[in-house]
Amino acid sequence: QVQLGESGGGLVQGGGSLRLSCAASGRTLSGYAMAWFRRAPGKERSFVAAINWNGGITYYADSVKGRFTISRDNAKNTVYLQMNSLKPEDTAVYYCAARAAGPQRLANFYSYWGQGTQVTVSS
Repeated sequence: QVQLGESGGGLVQGGGSLRLSCAASGRTLSGYAMAWFRRAPGKERSFVAAINWNGGITYYADSVKGRFTISRDNAKNTVYLQMNSLKPEDTAVYYCAARAAGPQRLANFYSYWGQGTQVTVSS
């Protein structure tokens, strides 16, 4: 089995930064695409960013382009989401996900999910 665990969430003022981490256990994910999704209160889960197995391909939601950066360190079996210039509308539970294929923007393509970490951005 593969287990994913997110960390790094918290409360931050608008304009601030956070770095989320997602560490995998159970097996190496060096050949997997990884992604971040989020669910804001009262809304559906939405795509944030994705990265292919070697980091050569990245996708971003329009709402986070230029502010968020997804990266990975396969030696540490970890994916990161650097979030800068945070806005109140970024408030959500953030989830990492993995799949043994190329990156996708749709959640149903991903087989493995973390439990989520709360990000709250104040005005």
